[in-house]
Amino acid sequence: MTFSVLSRSVEDYLKAVYSLNERGKAAGTSELARALEIQPASVSGMIRRLAEDGLLQHEPYRGVRLTRQGHREALKILRRHRIIETFLVQRLGYPWDDVHEEAERLEHAASETLIDRMADALGNPATDPHGAPIPTRTGEVDPTPGRSLDEVLPGTGVLVRSVPDNNRERLRYCEDVGLVPGARVTVTDADGDSVVVVVGPGSEPVRIEGAVARRVTVSESPGS
Repeated sequence: MTFSVLSRSVEDYLKAVYSLNERGKAAGTSELARALEIQPASVSGMIRRLAEDGLLQHEPYRGVRLTRQGHREALKILRRHRIIETFLVQRLGYPWDDVHEEAERLEHAASETLIDRMADALGNPATDPHGAPIPTRTGEVDPTPGRSLDEVLPGTGVLVRSVPDNNRERLRYCEDVGLVPGARVTVTDADGDSVVVVVGPGSEPVRIEGAVARRVTVSESPGS
């Protein structure tokens, strides 16, 4: 089935399912309700509808995953969102902690032609301001595996790949402590509730709360 125009609510659902699936798990009704800030009863009805439309695969009591078509549509939405965020930061001077909500509003109205022209004007960037990979026009996305900061063993040096973009306070905190894409950090301690890191040589150790560490994606640091 080909979809020329999806409603805003459908796009939000597909993006939320993609985000949960990206972390390696199926999206359950309660997880989706929390992500979308709506009641679980509303989620159940939409899941049935999207499954009937061929966008979701629903396994009772095991959550949902995107079908091939649903995955393709989700990547289109993510491309629009991340290109808009990048354009707002690079061309319009928005701070990186002030673009997520703006992009949330604009992504549903922007045409693919506009997004392609914005991407061309930016030089077709591979990542958005928060380090998240930007899907290409053909629906390809960087498959490079990463892990969350809270999974890193003490004594290990890693490279920050991306930080969560949907919470202004956390973004400002990450920026204040230097936990930004491209930063090299060394984990010195971890206790399950927080992670202690040294950001760059000669820096003082910083304790990162678990809620932040779980959403920061890192990869092996070259030369570590």
